[in-house]
Amino acid sequence: MSNRRRVILITDGDDYALRAVEQVAKDIGGRCISNSHGNPSTLPGPTLVKLIKKTPHDPVLVMFDDSGIVGEGAGESALKYVALHEDIEVLGIIAVAARSRHEEWARIDVSIDRDGKLTSFGVDKFGIPELEIGRINGDTVYCLDELKVPIIVGIGDIGKMARRDSFKLGSPITRKAVELILERSSFHGKK
Repeated sequence: MSNRRRVILITDGDDYALRAVEQVAKDIGGRCISNSHGNPSTLPGPTLVKLIKKTPHDPVLVMFDDSGIVGEGAGESALKYVALHEDIEVLGIIAVAARSRHEEWARIDVSIDRDGKLTSFGVDKFGIPELEIGRINGDTVYCLDELKVPIIVGIGDIGKMARRDSFKLGSPITRKAVELILERSSFHGKK
């Protein structure tokens, strides 16, 4: 039996994301590394791996944020370290759309729009489908194409999307993205 921790990586870490991700983790019976939030991220990869390994059970939701920094910022450096660590099994990544001055993009497998519908198109930060299939623009997505992960789900700005993902509503879009990753990974069937 593997001792690898099973995690979902999330490319957003502001205060809205924190509230949403904490709520979704609680709702699904998972854990959230609340200290991973920040805009930009402040904790380095080795510290995050230690925190992940201290959680009592999986799945573990971890946030990363570059706050619009061009290229590989602190959030992406930490994300890559965690994703490539031998003690971590990445179940999937939630790639969050952003509108920054210097857009970066990544390939996605599927998006969830602000109405909760699956789409092959990327979505913008408001959760509205864009014109390109299989691609999302964001500020912490530059390194995602370098990683071999089972699924990358694109969504709009966590906890926002014209209030359709508000934590007061249970962050339904974020929750659906997490549930999709868990379903595709057969997580609940694993012991």
